[in-house]
Amino acid sequence: MFNQYALHHAWLIPLLPAFAFIFVGFFLRRLPAAAGFVSICMSLLSFILSLGVGYGVIVRQITVDNPLVQKIPWVSIAGLQVDMGVYVDPISAMMLVIVSLVALLVQIYSLGYMRGDNGFGRFFAYLSLFAASMLGLVIAVNFVQLFVFWELVGLCSYLLIGFYFNKVSAREAAKKAFITTRVGDFGLLIGILFLQILFGTLDFQQLATNVPNYVMQHGTALLTIVALLIFLGPVGKSGQFPLHVWLPDAMEGPTPVSALIHAATMVVAGVYLVARAFFLFSVLPDAMAVIAWVGAFTACFAATIAFTQRDIKRILAYSTISQLGYMMLALGVGSVTASMFHLMTHAFFKALMFLAAGAVLHALPKNNDIFTMGGLRHKMPVTFAAMTVGVLAISGIPPFAGFFSKDEILLAVAQVSTPLYIIAVVTSFMTAFYMARLLIVVFCGEEKAENHPHEAPLSMRIPLIVLGILAVIGGYIPYANNFGDWVRFGAAVHEGIDFSVAATSTVLAILAMCLAWFIYGNGMVRSDQLSRRFRIFYKVSFHKYYIDELYLWFNHTFVDGFGKLLYWLELHFVEAILIKVAASLPVKLGNVVRKSQNGNLQRYGLVMFGAMILVVVWLVLLNPLFNGVAGGAY
Repeated sequence: MFNQYALHHAWLIPLLPAFAFIFVGFFLRRLPAAAGFVSICMSLLSFILSLGVGYGVIVRQITVDNPLVQKIPWVSIAGLQVDMGVYVDPISAMMLVIVSLVALLVQIYSLGYMRGDNGFGRFFAYLSLFAASMLGLVIAVNFVQLFVFWELVGLCSYLLIGFYFNKVSAREAAKKAFITTRVGDFGLLIGILFLQILFGTLDFQQLATNVPNYVMQHGTALLTIVALLIFLGPVGKSGQFPLHVWLPDAMEGPTPVSALIHAATMVVAGVYLVARAFFLFSVLPDAMAVIAWVGAFTACFAATIAFTQRDIKRILAYSTISQLGYMMLALGVGSVTASMFHLMTHAFFKALMFLAAGAVLHALPKNNDIFTMGGLRHKMPVTFAAMTVGVLAISGIPPFAGFFSKDEILLAVAQVSTPLYIIAVVTSFMTAFYMARLLIVVFCGEEKAENHPHEAPLSMRIPLIVLGILAVIGGYIPYANNFGDWVRFGAAVHEGIDFSVAATSTVLAILAMCLAWFIYGNGMVRSDQLSRRFRIFYKVSFHKYYIDELYLWFNHTFVDGFGKLLYWLELHFVEAILIKVAASLPVKLGNVVRKSQNGNLQRYGLVMFGAMILVVVWLVLLNPLFNGVAGGAY
C-alpha cells in the first residue's frame, strides 16, 4: 500500500527538493519555465509522500511513544557513534505535511510573483534547498543530523533574504539574520557537546531514556544549564527576545520568501526543536520557567511594536514574533499539543496573510506603507477576502483556525500561571487590534488616486484560496478528531473548550477590532491625535524600543573599542617591543658573525687549528673513555 511505501521511503521527502535544487541550480537557472516546473513537481511529489506518511502514522498507530525509526551508521569513531536516518511520529508527520504543503503553495505563487525577474531560476533553486533543509531537520534522528540541517536552513535564509544582493539593505539584512542566529547556534552547539559528554550519545530515543535516570541520580543543576544552552538556538531561529532583531529586517527578501520563512521553515524550526527535545526540558522546572517567560515576554513585546508600524510586511513580521512567543509559552507551561496545534494553524493563516500582502505589493510595487494604500477591496476582492480570513483567524474569532489553537494555549497557561495568562490575554487583545488596523487601512477607507491596483494573476490566487480554506477549517477538523491524542508529550489529555477562557478571548478580540474601526475606519478617534497625545509611547514603539540602536551602540562602544585597544597594544607593544627586538636580534648576531667571515685564509686556518685543539682537549680531559685509557697506560 502507498502509506507503507511512504513510511519506508520517507527519506525521499527531503531528497526530492534537494534534487530539484541541484538540477535547477546547475542546469536550468537560465530556463525559467523549466526551473519552475521541476521545482514544483519535486515539491508536489514530496507533499504526496508526506500525506502518505501522515496517513500511515494514523493507520499503523504510530505514536510519540512508539515512533518508526530507520537509521544507518554515518560516523563511527572511538567514543562517538552518529547515525543518519528518519524519525517518524505524529509530530514529525504533521510537520512534514505542513512544510511540504506551504513550500508547494509558495512555489506556485512565485510563478506569478517572480515572473520576469532575472533571478527566476536561482530563486526556485534556493526555495527547493530551503524546503529540503527544513524537511531534513524534521526527520532527524539525533542532534547531529538536526544541527546539520539546522545550519542549512540558516544558509538558505541568508541566500533568500539577500536575494536582491544589489540592494545594500538586502545584503545587510541577510548578514544581520545570519550573524544574529549564529549567536544562538553557538549556544546550541555547546549544549549538544555537553549532551555527548554527559550521556555518550546524541540519539533522541536513547536520550529520552537516559535523561530521567540522570536527573534522579545527579539532580537538575548541570542539566538545566545544558538545556538553556540548547534553548539559545531556538531563541535565535524563532526570533525570541533578545535575538528577534533579524526577523523584521528579513522582509528585504521577496514576499514569497517571507511567507516561507515565517510560516513553515526557519522560524518554526526553533519551536520544533524544543518540542522534539521535550524529554530534556520537561524534567527541568527552571528551564521550563525560562522558556515560558521568554515566550510570554516576546509575545507581548512584539505586539506592542506592531501597534505603530507602517510597513505592511513588518507588521506581519512582528505578528510572527508574537505568535512564536505564544508557541514557546505553551511549551514552557508543558503543553506540546497546544504549541504544535498553534504552529500548524499559524502556518496556514500567516502564509495566507503574507501571500495576500505580496499580492498587494505586486499591484502597488515599491509601496509598502499601509497609509499610502486604501480602498483596495474593490479592485482586489480575492486578496481582500484572503486577508480578512487571515486576520479573523489570527485574532481568534470562531470558527476560524486560530480560535481553537490560541484558546488551547490560553487554557494551558491558565492552569499553570495567572500572571502568564494575563500577559497572554492582553497580547491576544493587541493582536486583534493591530491586525484589524492593517486590514482596515489597506482595504477600506478612501482610494488613493495615484494608485492603480489590480487583482493578482491566477497562479497567485490559487494558493490564496487553498490557504484561505485551511485557515477556516484547519482548526476545527484537528480539534474534532482528537489532535491531542496524537501530537503530545506524555499521556493524552482531552481538555475540550473552556467556555470562560474562549468567551473572554473572543470578546476581547471583537472589542479590539471595534476599537481599530473607531480609530482607522470611521475616524471617530483620529490616530494622529492619539500619537501626539501619547508621543513618548508612540516613539518608543515606532522605533522598536531602540533595541537595534542599543546593539549598534554596544558594537561601536565595546566591540570597536576593544578592537581599538588591541590595535594600540599591537602598535605600541607587540610591534614596538617584541617585533623590533626579535627583528634586531638577528641583525646584531649577524654583525658579530660577519666579522669572522672576512675572507682572510690565514685567519680561517687559525680558527680551524684552534678548533682542532679545543676538540682534542675536550676528548682528553672531559671524555670518560679517554680518561680511562690514559689511566691504564700510565
